Amino acid sequence: MARDYTAMRFRDRSGALTLNTAALEKYNDIIDLSIGDVDHVTDSRIIKAAFDDASRGYTHYGAPHGDKDLLRAVCDSWKEDYGQDITPDEVLITASACMGLAQILVAICDPGDEVMLLSPYFTLYRQQIALAGGKAVEIPTYPEDGYAPRMDLLEQAVTPRTKAIIINNPTNPTGKVYNREELMVLADFAKKHDLLVIADEVYTCYVFNGEYVPMRTLPDMADRTVTVCSFSKNFFMTGWRIGFFIARPELVQAAIAVAGMLIYSAPSISQRAAIKALELRKEIQANDAKLFRERVLYASERMSKLPYIDLVKPNGSFYLFPGAKDKSVTSKQFCDSLLEQAHILVSPGAVFGATGQGHVRFACTVEVDVLKEAFDRMERIEKL
Repeated sequence: MARDYTAMRFRDRSGALTLNTAALEKYNDIIDLSIGDVDHVTDSRIIKAAFDDASRGYTHYGAPHGDKDLLRAVCDSWKEDYGQDITPDEVLITASACMGLAQILVAICDPGDEVMLLSPYFTLYRQQIALAGGKAVEIPTYPEDGYAPRMDLLEQAVTPRTKAIIINNPTNPTGKVYNREELMVLADFAKKHDLLVIADEVYTCYVFNGEYVPMRTLPDMADRTVTVCSFSKNFFMTGWRIGFFIARPELVQAAIAVAGMLIYSAPSISQRAAIKALELRKEIQANDAKLFRERVLYASERMSKLPYIDLVKPNGSFYLFPGAKDKSVTSKQFCDSLLEQAHILVSPGAVFGATGQGHVRFACTVEVDVLKEAFDRMERIEKL
């Protein structure tokens, strides 16, 4: 039997990333576009602020709710950026957006409750719903619709057990950015069926076409929305494991109770770093957006010229989600071909839900020169 080189990094059934050392052993020139970890170090001013505060004694357990200075910074920056008042009792500082998602799902789900996912979706959603005792219900979206949700499919899937719907905007893996009209459709659906909307909004500065509209700012949606945010992507702070969510105070309190059984509070030093990040957010995010816009647009342009690929050009995030033009090609075969023929590592689209089959995810987390080499290699591929 031939060895399987589908991916050096792949998600096992728990959703964890694991390492396929066989690929490393076979090739010494792999270009890794498989994982969404940025290639830049956190801004030195953020690191210095965290170091200085650690030296001043911020190395102990923090309050379960979050550092009071960070809570105020979140409220102030949200008001300044989006014109919506929020109060500290509506904010919970979390040890990453992933942890925040898990906390809220555990807090709201009774055994057998259903949570809708727009497929393709970020892979951890399904595992986190299962962890909370719930049932994930996939709602397919399609390339030919620009990955916009279809109301008929939403209505067909909703049941008396449906508790919530998770919306990712901008979207990992497709790069979809929901416009205001599409968000209003989802908001009206949630209000009609009395659903909670969990809005995973962690790529907010990576919008290259259109605008980022926070779900909770739509009419009558503030109390119905949990807005999950992260410092990982917007501030190159993936290793700091720090995020927050905004929700009704009773949901915040329920999630605090969950955190007491898992982690108690977010890392104190990371919270101090996050305060400095918000202070510098406009400068840092403008630079980040410019950098990744260049990468994504370059990669989209090169990819659109490849004869064996179909691509819906992304409007945000830093991912591309091409499909094989030959619809008989699976995600695994697509990954295998890129690895074997071009020594390029990507993520198989099937792990992002049923409608990801036949696709792969490219993460534009390397310099343009590296992307150029990757696409030069891909141009030499005649058939997947």
